[in-house]
Amino acid sequence: MSTFELGGRFSERKNEMVQRVRLSGPTLQLLKLLIENPKEGQSGASISKATSIGSGTMYPLLQRLESAGWLESEWEQVEPSEAGRPRRRFYRLTRQGQGKALEALAQFQTHAAGVPSWTLSQ
Repeated sequence: MSTFELGGRFSERKNEMVQRVRLSGPTLQLLKLLIENPKEGQSGASISKATSIGSGTMYPLLQRLESAGWLESEWEQVEPSEAGRPRRRFYRLTRQGQGKALEALAQFQTHAAGVPSWTLSQ
C-alpha cells in the first residue's frame, strides 16, 4: 500500500501540515472512475454502483480525498420534496486532484501485461 503526501491546511491549526492519502484498491478504483470524466460530478450512489465500493468505505474515502484537496463536492440544487428523493452530493476531482490521480494510477500500472496491478486479485 502506498501513500501520497499532500500539504494541506486544517482550520484548527494555523501551520502547514502534511496529509497522507492511502492508495488502497478502493481509492484507486474511485480515482480511476473520476479521472475518466474529471469535469463531470459523480454522486455517491453512482460511484458506489460503478465501483461496487460499499457506502461504509466510500463515504469516508470521499471525505479524506476532499480534505486532502483532491476532490471538491457540492449539493445539487433541487428541492427534495419536489424531486421525491433526497438531494445528491456530487464529487469531482480538483485540478490538483487530477494530477495526483494520474500519478497514483500510473504508479500501479503494470507494463508487462498492460493491466493495472491494483485490479488483480491478491
